[in-house]
Amino acid sequence: MPWLLSSQVERLSSSPSQRQCERTAFSFYCAVRERFPVWLLEDMRRMEVFSWEDGRPRAFLPSEALLYALVHDHQDYARHLLDEYSVGALSPPRCSFCCGRGSGGAPHLAVAVRYNRVSILGMMVEALKDCDTQSVRRDYLDGRSGCLHVSDAGKTAVQLAVELSRPDCLLLLLVHGALPTGLDAALQRLVASDTTDRRHVRRCLDFLLLFLPKPPPLRCLQDEPRRWQSLLGNEVFSWLCGLAPPPLLLQALRCLARSGPDQIAALPDFLQPHGWR
Repeated sequence: MPWLLSSQVERLSSSPSQRQCERTAFSFYCAVRERFPVWLLEDMRRMEVFSWEDGRPRAFLPSEALLYALVHDHQDYARHLLDEYSVGALSPPRCSFCCGRGSGGAPHLAVAVRYNRVSILGMMVEALKDCDTQSVRRDYLDGRSGCLHVSDAGKTAVQLAVELSRPDCLLLLLVHGALPTGLDAALQRLVASDTTDRRHVRRCLDFLLLFLPKPPPLRCLQDEPRRWQSLLGNEVFSWLCGLAPPPLLLQALRCLARSGPDQIAALPDFLQPHGWR
């Protein structure tokens, strides 16, 4: 419980050993927050006891340390953990609120999206290439959190990126094979967004459309056709309604988008995805 003050730890913990674990956990949390050197953080993680589990102390796991690195954007430490432990650093840590069970899903991807840690997210999706099978890799990319008490429970990293308007995170996930879910949510975000947020919302919608093989049935388009035609443009609206093939520019950009996120960012403005409208 690194977020607790020392006075709170004293009240919540029953045994001296457990209190000592919580103090050292908080020290480790502060060390990552202060961007201590990687070698020092790893010495702390391996040589000190930080966590209390099943009535006994244990050292922090690489996957738990990676969550700290994500929260505080310690990119060097995240890179070391992923280089050293590969997909092992992405294992769901055990949740103290769920009787010690694994949290399930892909908490690291969700945390990266929530905090908009684009660089570390890029490292993580690259590390997923080391998965033994395609199915394991897909489970990471499209996994949902299994902890009901977590705010992002039941959402994939892609859905969270759409909900929070994180276009850079979304593109990284889609390029590396995540399913382009959340189109309906992206359309609703477009309607609800204000002028300051609309650019990011539109980019999220554009990226989903680039990776969408076939538009799903969308009742909102049928209920208010004029409104959506105005927002999306004639070609995109007709395609989403199943009345026309996808716009030519969209089809051309699909091949480019799949070759890497940098390819889209390097395009001039008139060739950006919004140009098909």
